[in-house]
Amino acid sequence: MNFMNDIVDFLISPAYADTAAPATQQGGGFSLVLMTGIFILFMYFVVWRPQSKRAKEQRDLLGSLAKGDEVVTAGGILGKISKINDNYVHLALTDSVEIMIQKSSIAGALPKGTLKSIN
Repeated sequence: MNFMNDIVDFLISPAYADTAAPATQQGGGFSLVLMTGIFILFMYFVVWRPQSKRAKEQRDLLGSLAKGDEVVTAGGILGKISKINDNYVHLALTDSVEIMIQKSSIAGALPKGTLKSIN
C-alpha cells in the first residue's frame, strides 16, 4: 500500500494548506490602471484602428464609383456599372443581362479591361 501512495505522490503532488502567514495583497492600484491602459491601447491598435481604416477605404471606393467602372460585389459577381443612383447601382453582367444591387455590396473596383480578359 505504501508503494501505491509513493507512485500517486510522484504523479500527483500533494497539496498542503499554507498556515504560515496570512495572504497579503500584492501590487497596488497603479498596476490595475496600467494593465487597463495597456488593454485599451491593445484594443485600439488591433481592433478599432484597422476597422476604421477599412471603413474609410470602403467609403472612398463607393464615393469614387462612376459609370463604366468594373467592380466585384461581395457575392463575387463581376460587372460593369451602367447606372448609379444614391443607394443602388445597375451592373451590366453581359450585353443583355443587367442587375440592380445596393451600393454597399460592392467589395472592390477592378482595373479597366478585366472583364474582357476573363472572357
